Amino acid sequence: MSSRSIRRIAATLAAGAALGAAALPASAQTSPHQAAAFRPAVVISDVQYDSPGFDDRSNRSLNREWIDVTNTARHSVNLDGWTLSDEDGHTYTFDHYRLDGRSTVRVHTGIGRDTYRDVYQDRRNYVWDNRSDTATLRNDHGRFIDDASWGHGRHHDGRGHGRDGNHHDRRL
Repeated sequence: MSSRSIRRIAATLAAGAALGAAALPASAQTSPHQAAAFRPAVVISDVQYDSPGFDDRSNRSLNREWIDVTNTARHSVNLDGWTLSDEDGHTYTFDHYRLDGRSTVRVHTGIGRDTYRDVYQDRRNYVWDNRSDTATLRNDHGRFIDDASWGHGRHHDGRGHGRDGNHHDRRL
């Protein structure tokens, strides 16, 4: 083989390798199984933003306003330092709380005694706006995890729902 042929083959192989490397990201698309791995394990799964009955700011009424946070994974997640906030900046911070796998914790607005299923913001005023608001969940590094929105001119019955797609305007 002549040196000219060897150079031509080498150039073709180099071009092919460069083309293959450039095409790799486009061809390395995620499968549905891989895409599921990138979904957050912790989500806002349900919302009761309009406390049923008369809004009299009683502790009972305040505690009937809540957000459900669900861990969809099998392993537990340490929520210590995670925050749940509204559009006006009202923020609840989880303190020394571990959410078991495939479990839900309900975050009530009013005053109460925290358990493994229910935690309380210990507030004396409502947090979630009945007309429109967004609940945002962030991890202990301030990174966005999930949110749930309602209202903004849409008709709702006062109760939002999470991942099941009912009555929830989600902005992700």
